[in-house]
Amino acid sequence: MLVKLLVALGVLVFPVPALVLGARGWLKRPGYSVDEPADRVSYVLLVALRALVLLLLLALSAVVLVSAVGAAVVDVQLHGMVYVFFGLDLLLALLVVLSFGRPARRPVRRRASPATR
Repeated sequence: MLVKLLVALGVLVFPVPALVLGARGWLKRPGYSVDEPADRVSYVLLVALRALVLLLLLALSAVVLVSAVGAAVVDVQLHGMVYVFFGLDLLLALLVVLSFGRPARRPVRRRASPATR
């Protein structure tokens, strides 16, 4: 019972917030130029792959969460594949957070000198 709840909690703690962060940074690409046709093709490909990754993350999170909660309610043993999906879900969430889920860094402000320029 405890392991099932820990799996459900693990999905709620890391992959679901990674899904939200990934959805927020889904369309952002630094250095994108509208004038270059090659930039448009690479941008469309990048957005399509990001959408596919987010869709897979959503599906894995939903399957693991429903399976863990359902197994805890009915009090049956989790199937071994749920643990594999949980591991894949965590790895995919890590991929999303480290690639396009992080907010863009703000430029560092230079310190103001008290002397007049």
